[in-house]
Amino acid sequence: MKVLSEILYKVHLKQIIGVTSITVDAVQTDSRKVSANTLFIATKGTQVDGHAFIDTAISTGATAIICEVIPDNVNPSVTYVLVDDAQEAIAIVAVNFYDNPSSQVKLVGVTGTNGKTTIATLLFKLFTEFNFTCGLISTVQNQIGDTIIPSTHTTPDAIALNALLRQMVNEGCVYVFMECSSHAIHQKRIFGLEFTGALFSNITHDHLDYHKTFDEYIKVKKTFFDNLSSAAFAISNKDDKRGEVMLQNTKAKKHLYSLKSDAEYKGRIIENSLLGLHMMVNNLEVHFRMIGEFNAYNLLAVYGAAVCLGKKPQEVLTILSSLSGAEGRFDYTVSAQQITGIVDYAHTPDALENVLSTINKLRKGNEKVITVVGCGGNRDKTKRPVMAKVACDKSDKVIITSDNPRNEVAADIINDMIADLDSASKKKYIAIEDRKEAIKLAVSIAEKDDIILVAGKGHEKYQDIKGVKHPFDDKKVLEEMFEMFNK
Repeated sequence: MKVLSEILYKVHLKQIIGVTSITVDAVQTDSRKVSANTLFIATKGTQVDGHAFIDTAISTGATAIICEVIPDNVNPSVTYVLVDDAQEAIAIVAVNFYDNPSSQVKLVGVTGTNGKTTIATLLFKLFTEFNFTCGLISTVQNQIGDTIIPSTHTTPDAIALNALLRQMVNEGCVYVFMECSSHAIHQKRIFGLEFTGALFSNITHDHLDYHKTFDEYIKVKKTFFDNLSSAAFAISNKDDKRGEVMLQNTKAKKHLYSLKSDAEYKGRIIENSLLGLHMMVNNLEVHFRMIGEFNAYNLLAVYGAAVCLGKKPQEVLTILSSLSGAEGRFDYTVSAQQITGIVDYAHTPDALENVLSTINKLRKGNEKVITVVGCGGNRDKTKRPVMAKVACDKSDKVIITSDNPRNEVAADIINDMIADLDSASKKKYIAIEDRKEAIKLAVSIAEKDDIILVAGKGHEKYQDIKGVKHPFDDKKVLEEMFEMFNK
């Protein structure tokens, strides 16, 4: 329970109709969840305008409304608060309602196209090994200590996010590691949070269905760093051509990591194999369980953040050497016939190219690389032919299938993928709409020492078809097929 005037602290107000001394028991943006003494915030979304549900919210108990347009018919028993930016107001109100939880933990955010989940998960595991109670907010799952909370978005909305952070504070979390997606930054879900540190992994072609242009996508990511305080640290990938750009206007303490040039956190790969990475990190030799150049970057980012958080380099590397990454990120299994199956979340052209490049570097002889890949429906269509081309260029055989078709027809998505393939690529692929059948085919044609990559869904345990989430786990299906063909 809070007084409305307290909740409105730091909100940019244009007009107030009514009194602000009333008590508020809940804050909601969904009129269906409103109950007695609720503050309802009406937002103009991409699909629905919350202003159309103000009367509904009032009828079910809302006693205060934040909106960008005052309704024509004002209810005299309700307080109306007019603002220019309802998204920003939601974030500030959420921070106030939950007593600014981010200020009571060391909150570290991770942004970039690829690597966010792995970096955040490794930081969570690392600091848990340092005997701290930690929180994790990620695409795969949210976690408070040993308690796992299912995740529905990469970054929750501002109200859910601050409620989760409050829960983490109440349960003794000292550190919280959080993925910060471009959608969350743009929609101000993380506005008003107090970050101890921020990391940038890389930026490549993604989410252009939402951001429209690559420049806009870059600018959105950059605002995360622009808004950091001088007390925070900011770590960026020097080898990404926009890595240093991200830090240009930040007030935070700047740090860089690199595999290719001099940097504060410098790494060099000595050997990369299915047994892991053998690296030099700031003149310290270390073996990691994780595989691939992309994971070398992720490990450097984690190492840099841990040092910025006051941990000793040798202790950090000792613990990191024993850790595995996030579920569904280069997650591999080996069949009885010595076929290696790899499940990876790679759903962008760059991520797919990174994974396949790593796999090709691990090849020791004439083993084939068989890739199962699709593209999601109702998402950026421009990357579909690029994904198919990358798969064909870097694989011996490609099975193009459905991913999460959502409200599109799977066959149409596949046709978009294969539309621009050249004659050499056309000889490599087979199209099978049913994802399970596609994985089955991959296993059936694989021979000893071959490598199968199942890309695009990673940790997901469902397939989204026409608004229904059907149970589907790439790794489980792959292992089932290994068993089937072992008989």
